[in-house]
Amino acid sequence: MTETWRRFLRPGVALPFCPGCGHRILLRHLLTAIDEMRLDIDRMLFVSGIGCGGWIPSPCINADTLHCLHGRAIPFAVGAKLVNPGLTTLVVSGDGDLADIGGNHLIHAARRDYDITVICANNLNYGMTGGQVCSTTPVGAITYTTPRGNTYRPFDLCSLVRAAGATFAARYLVTQGPELVGAIKKAIATTGFAFVDALSPCPTQFGRQNRLDGVKAAYSYVESLTISRGAPVGAGDDREDGLLATGEFTDE
Repeated sequence: MTETWRRFLRPGVALPFCPGCGHRILLRHLLTAIDEMRLDIDRMLFVSGIGCGGWIPSPCINADTLHCLHGRAIPFAVGAKLVNPGLTTLVVSGDGDLADIGGNHLIHAARRDYDITVICANNLNYGMTGGQVCSTTPVGAITYTTPRGNTYRPFDLCSLVRAAGATFAARYLVTQGPELVGAIKKAIATTGFAFVDALSPCPTQFGRQNRLDGVKAAYSYVESLTISRGAPVGAGDDREDGLLATGEFTDE
């Protein structure tokens, strides 16, 4: 099968990801979705903040990209969309950038239901700056700033944005390729605020801190956090066991 999505890669670019990083898989799924939708890449804008996830669109995608301030990707994207409503506007950034530093922008953009798509490359920690704890780090997980284990309950980002007013939300692992590609396509096609939580293992920081032996162990750990693989589930699923549901979260 011809991998026509590769034509969207910037010529000569070296992918800026660690060995085993799930973000390179997410990049492929994103470009596959764009390819299958036959979107005009010249009518698209990719906005990212600071962090490992921010390197997915910039410098990898051969399109208009805006690599902006830490935590401010969403307001930059909203501004571009308001000025040019015909622009297909995507935010692609990490959980630390979107849900910690930019958490207020995330919930208010969902509340106002702006017509943008936000894809969160969720690696459960601040991967680029040393592996610190963030709002998606599981309870008990070791990070650079929680050497005895995280004691705080993490955000379920899909439940968060749906409660705030997002039209569409979905969560899949990067290893769930067809499901994640399908969710990205639905998110882009949605009129209103659409959010995709892409669970993306980080062997270099999160895996090393938690003594996960190799890339396979890092992926197995993230998979162990999920339930209902690929099955649609209702919004607002507040589980006490710390597991995250995968699927699409809509009112339908």
